[in-house]
Amino acid sequence: MKIEARDLVVRYGGKRAVDGVSFEVEPGTVFALVGRNGAGKSSLVKVLLGQRHADHGEVLVDGRDPWRDRAALMRDIGASPEVPDAPPGLSATDLEKHHAGFYSQWDHAGFRARLERFELPLDSPFASLSRGQKALLMLSFALAPRPKLLVLDDPTLGLDAVARRFVFDELIGELSERGVTVFLTSHDLEGVERVATHLAILRAGRVESCGRLDELREEAARSGVEPPTLEEIFVRRTRMEVSA
Repeated sequence: MKIEARDLVVRYGGKRAVDGVSFEVEPGTVFALVGRNGAGKSSLVKVLLGQRHADHGEVLVDGRDPWRDRAALMRDIGASPEVPDAPPGLSATDLEKHHAGFYSQWDHAGFRARLERFELPLDSPFASLSRGQKALLMLSFALAPRPKLLVLDDPTLGLDAVARRFVFDELIGELSERGVTVFLTSHDLEGVERVATHLAILRAGRVESCGRLDELREEAARSGVEPPTLEEIFVRRTRMEVSA
């Protein structure tokens, strides 16, 4: 599924959280959106998922407006939120019974296999799970409908090193090989660098850099950035100016 953002603006009161952002995500790519806290990443994700209307500009997913066509689009989109949320008294088993009925392609066997691999309890209330367990459960729900587009908002937040490695190296790598479009935000720059094909850096709501990750590295190397890692590029593009 293709994503197109054109001159996108999101305001909260008088502040522009997203300020004239434009980019394209081609089908089958892994597109990472990175930025410091408060740069506008989660606001952009909300517009992409039809959870918030843009104040100006537009976002198109597969040629459709997610605000107007959210119900139809979400059948092909899996999403994992930055802050895991579910009714606190319901277990994974209870939640699956609720979710599965909305999708014709629900992968029950795959869902249960991921819970087993993540060592997540089937019958424990959501509220009793750790932060990392909640995140992995939300990720499992995002994958179960066999989505054509997977939207991950900081998916490794709260995960241990083993789980982070699985999300980036195995899961996202496998999905990209199958042609699934992956759009993710993350503060884990090392993990992003291993899997992303394309990248946009947000700074104060605006796109500071955007393009193929390998081309951004080459550009950084030509300008004298050594080593031209994503972390070094990110720090140079987003660091605050310090007044004398």
